[in-house]
Amino acid sequence: MTIREIKPEVDREGLLAGAQFADAFRVTVADTGLDARRAAERMFSRNPRWVQSLVDLRNAIAAPFGLKTSGANDATRLGMIGLFPVLTETPERLVAGFNDHHLDFRVVVDVLPAAGAGREVTATTLVLTHNCFGRAYLAAIMPFHRMIAKTLLKQVDRAPASR
Repeated sequence: MTIREIKPEVDREGLLAGAQFADAFRVTVADTGLDARRAAERMFSRNPRWVQSLVDLRNAIAAPFGLKTSGANDATRLGMIGLFPVLTETPERLVAGFNDHHLDFRVVVDVLPAAGAGREVTATTLVLTHNCFGRAYLAAIMPFHRMIAKTLLKQVDRAPASR
């Protein structure tokens, strides 16, 4: 399985007006029945241990500053996937994320038919920083973000966890 970094192909202004950062990664999977919700669930419902350790460290550092450790308080009628409230959803696209004091972010999971067979799954991240702390935070997490995004996207090709 090859994960490719691509130019984001989303309407940045429509999804997160003023976003200063955007990146996107894409993978092709064989599951022809995959939709955006199931792809997002496979990505975000469980983290590998090393990713969860980084999330726990981030939360321990961020909590004293009053930063959100999840979007649970922002949960919508569409529910949560992992730590993220689902903001909009169609079979082809799921948008999740939340706003905080230092930055707002969105994760966009797009699922479309692949050339030939299977599905192309694209994960796009958008970030709007609000202040110096938000810009410093974004700079600090960027090396980890790229690794985490690729790792979570790999999980889309795995069978879903039994319920």
